[in-house]
Amino acid sequence: MTEPETIGVGLVSVGWMGRLHSRAYRALPDHFPELGVRPRLVVAADPVPEARDQAVGRLGYERAVADFHEVLADPAVDVVSICSPNFLHREMAVAAAEAGKPFWIEKPMGRYASDSRAIHEAVERAGIVTSVGFNYRHAPAIQRARDLVRSGRLGRITNVRGSLLADYSSDPAAPLTWRFERERAGSGVLGDLLSHGLDLAQYLVGRIASVTALAETFIETRPKPGAGIVDRSAAATGEHGAVENEDYAALLFRFEGGAVGTMDSSRVMRGPHAEYTLEVYGTRGSVRWDFQRLNELEVALDGQEVDGYVTHLVAPGDGHFARFQPGAGTAMGYDDLKTIEAAQFVASVLRGEQLAPSVADGLAAASIVEAAEASLVDGAWHDVARVDGRLTTDAAAPVL
Repeated sequence: MTEPETIGVGLVSVGWMGRLHSRAYRALPDHFPELGVRPRLVVAADPVPEARDQAVGRLGYERAVADFHEVLADPAVDVVSICSPNFLHREMAVAAAEAGKPFWIEKPMGRYASDSRAIHEAVERAGIVTSVGFNYRHAPAIQRARDLVRSGRLGRITNVRGSLLADYSSDPAAPLTWRFERERAGSGVLGDLLSHGLDLAQYLVGRIASVTALAETFIETRPKPGAGIVDRSAAATGEHGAVENEDYAALLFRFEGGAVGTMDSSRVMRGPHAEYTLEVYGTRGSVRWDFQRLNELEVALDGQEVDGYVTHLVAPGDGHFARFQPGAGTAMGYDDLKTIEAAQFVASVLRGEQLAPSVADGLAAASIVEAAEASLVDGAWHDVARVDGRLTTDAAAPVL
C-alpha cells in the first residue's frame, strides 16, 4: 500500500473561516482518498494570543505565531490559507506569491480591483496555482444546473436573475467595524456578497461584458466600537460614525453571448438570513436554486411530464455529492462545499494545473464590481475589463 504524501499547511488568521479551512484540509483523506495526501497542519498566524492558543489546542496546528511572514518562511509549509480581513489580503497574497507558496484566499480577493490586479500579477510572475473561495460553485445542484446550461438543454439562454439577501448587518446598533469603512473593506455588498453571485452567473452562463448599477446605504451611522473590537458581535461605544459603503446594490448586466441579467444584494434585510438565489432562463427551459435549500434544484424543461417546475433532489452523479452522502434526501452542508474547494486546491498544487477557482476568476468578479462602481458615479453603462490569465469559469469540472 502506498503511503500518502504529506502536504504542509500554513494558516493566516484563525477566525471562523480559518477554522473552516482547517476542518476542510483534515477531511480530505476521508472524502478524497484518491488524492493520496495527508494534510499536516504546520503553523498558524494570528496577532491575537487567544486565537493562537486555539490554533494549537483546538485545531491541531503544531505551533502558532503572531507574524504571518513566519508562515511563509517555513520550509515545511507547502500551501497557505489566507483568511484575514479584506484590507490585509493584498499584502499577504503578494508576499505568498513572492515566497512561491500556493495559496487559497477568501473573497473578496482585495478591497478594490487594483488590489486584485496586484495579486493576479504577482501570481502570474510566480507561476503558482491558487484558489479563491467561490464555494457556491461546488454545490452539486449548481453542477447539475451548469450541465443543463452548457449542454444546451435549456436552449438559448435569454436572461439570468440573482439575489443575495442577508440580515447580518440589519441591527443599527451593531458596531461600526472595518466592514463599513471604505479604506479597509472597499465596497460593501458589491464585493462581499455580489461577487459570489456574479461568479456563479459567469460560471453557468459565460462572461459578463457590461453593467449598470445603483446602490444605497440605509443605515448611515453606527456606534463606534470599543478599543480592539474587530467583529460585528462585540460591544460598541455611544459615539457614532459614518457608514462609508453600501448596504444595498442592484445591477443590470449583459453577457458576452447576448443574454441579459439582473442581480441585487443587501446586508440589512429583515427576514432573509442567507437567501442567495440564482435563476437561469432559456428558450427551452429554466433552472432555479436557493442556497438555503442547498440540495434542491428546480427544473422546468420542454418535454418533461410535469408542466412547470420539478424539484430535483441532488443525488450521486451530481457533482461530488456521492463523496458525502449515499442517496438523495440526505443533505450535504456548507462545510462540505469547502472540503470540495480544499480538494480542488490541493489537486491543483499536486498536478501543477489550475483546477480550483483562480485569482484570475477573483479578478474577473472584481472587474465587474469596478465597472458597477463606475456606474454609481455617472449612472451609465460601463464595459467590464477583460482578464487575461488562468480563468476556470469556462473549464470543464475537474476530475479529482
